[in-house]
Amino acid sequence: MAVEYRITLDDEHAFNYKVQIERGVLASDRVGASDDWTRLDYHKCTNCPLNSGEHPACPAAVDLKVVVEDFKGLPAFRKAWTHVRTEEREYSKLVNLEVALRSLLGVIMATSGCPILNRLKPMARSHLPFASDSEFVLRTVSMYVLRELFKYREGRSADWELTALTRDFAQLQLVNQALWHRIHDVCAGDTNLKAFLGFFSMASSMTYSLDAQLEKVRPLIMDEGSFLLL
Repeated sequence: MAVEYRITLDDEHAFNYKVQIERGVLASDRVGASDDWTRLDYHKCTNCPLNSGEHPACPAAVDLKVVVEDFKGLPAFRKAWTHVRTEEREYSKLVNLEVALRSLLGVIMATSGCPILNRLKPMARSHLPFASDSEFVLRTVSMYVLRELFKYREGRSADWELTALTRDFAQLQLVNQALWHRIHDVCAGDTNLKAFLGFFSMASSMTYSLDAQLEKVRPLIMDEGSFLLL
């Protein structure tokens, strides 16, 4: 399974990326002199469980490297036609580069070899490009509750209060912060930075104001009429 992105700036500049969802861990033992920002110990996440002796490079940074370098000199407000193809459907939209990269960087991080970001892989398998904040909350919480339901049916305790979900996103927030610092040091433009800030703000909202985020989407779910699946 793969997610394909084509980001078109003009007739002469188009960028194509194919993200394999189950690609495994990339070989990260070769880091060039110009790739210092991808080294594991460079702005290493405070909660990183990896050892630099076994993993010289950060798996997420290695996976992000090509995209970061392609767009590091471009402004976030520049418009680009962004076409996304998954196995089930295709999406096409004219958006700011910030929005296009937020979606692309998100699916790359969620499927990277990072053991913390990898917790988002179930969302990558049903990737939704250009997701709004409400859609992000709906998909994240729905998948988490469904996982807890399966655990409950297997006779295990379930986290109906979403306590562990908040804890997981607190861990993800630490990773996002460290990756932002890595990219900040290598970027001349602001596209990647703003894309990361957008992703970071959505993740942080799940940590600090989950109840508030749930209240925002409550009217979308709690219809007093019948519950009809379309």
